[in-house]
Amino acid sequence: MRDKYRRPDLSQSGAARLRTSAMIASIADAQDETRQAPFGEALVKLAAERPEVVGMTADLAKYTDLHVFAKAYPDRFYQMGMAEQLLMGAAAGLAREGFIPFATTYAVFASRRAYDFIAMAIAEENLNVKIACALPGLTTGYGPSHQATEDLAIFRGMPNLTIIDPCDALEIEQAVPAMADHAGPVYMRLLRGKVPVVLDRYDYRFEIGRAKRLVDGSDVLFISSGLMTMRVLKAAERLATDRISAAVLHVPTIKPLDEATIVAEAGKPGRLVVVAENHSIVGGLGEAVAGVLMRNGIAARFRQIALPDAFLDAGALPTLHDRYGLSVDAVMTTVKAWL
Repeated sequence: MRDKYRRPDLSQSGAARLRTSAMIASIADAQDETRQAPFGEALVKLAAERPEVVGMTADLAKYTDLHVFAKAYPDRFYQMGMAEQLLMGAAAGLAREGFIPFATTYAVFASRRAYDFIAMAIAEENLNVKIACALPGLTTGYGPSHQATEDLAIFRGMPNLTIIDPCDALEIEQAVPAMADHAGPVYMRLLRGKVPVVLDRYDYRFEIGRAKRLVDGSDVLFISSGLMTMRVLKAAERLATDRISAAVLHVPTIKPLDEATIVAEAGKPGRLVVVAENHSIVGGLGEAVAGVLMRNGIAARFRQIALPDAFLDAGALPTLHDRYGLSVDAVMTTVKAWL
């Protein structure tokens, strides 16, 4: 079955005709330190210690970095073909037998196609299935068919489901064993390929359910998750040259949210609170944080940097990130206009 459903390797002879602007899919800047396939490498390391760990995918091993695991543990790798609902149902069955399945696909396919199977077969039964999904938000130029701009909004309302949006390669490496140790289903937005390393300079350690302040500042508080933490950290450094002092609170766990830390940071007077996320402005981290602040009586100046409530264009990622406000330059321009 694995060979039958494996996509042809177009990296050599077919590469030339596929080099369109939409193929530019790296989130790393030229000067960034990166690590290759941090999810796959971390899962291989975990599997050496945990024989119950298995890897599963719906025809996307190469494109979710699960091919690294498949090569190391072929007898613990399951290629389910182009059948995301089958993938989730089979993962539930393996979890019932005591395994810890890591199921990978694209975020759009898990959230749109397989939602009911995740809800009924996995989440309702609180099974130990870990779902890691590539191409979250605006991390591909292929347009609405592949851009999971609403996955957090779709999954936040699902009971029992823990949701993680890691920032960089280091956090992915730390999140994988934490997911395995966590009892119950987990959905992780996955950055794949060459992933930047950012958090090593902040003495960072990932913990499910915990937000971490990375830098402090008196004028702006960025509350961010995923790749936008990379962007706001760079923006904060550059804003400092304009004598604008910015703090960064990284929130890698979207659910359960670290409400106490968010309230403590946003409750400090005199700062503009800006939630920055690689997700639609509807239903993601921004609205979750806004709800927390309202329920706790925090009357902060509040703004959101997020994707619009729209189907996005196809094209090269740098162009799209500028167009939709996710680039460092766009973040700086937006924040300066708000101050």
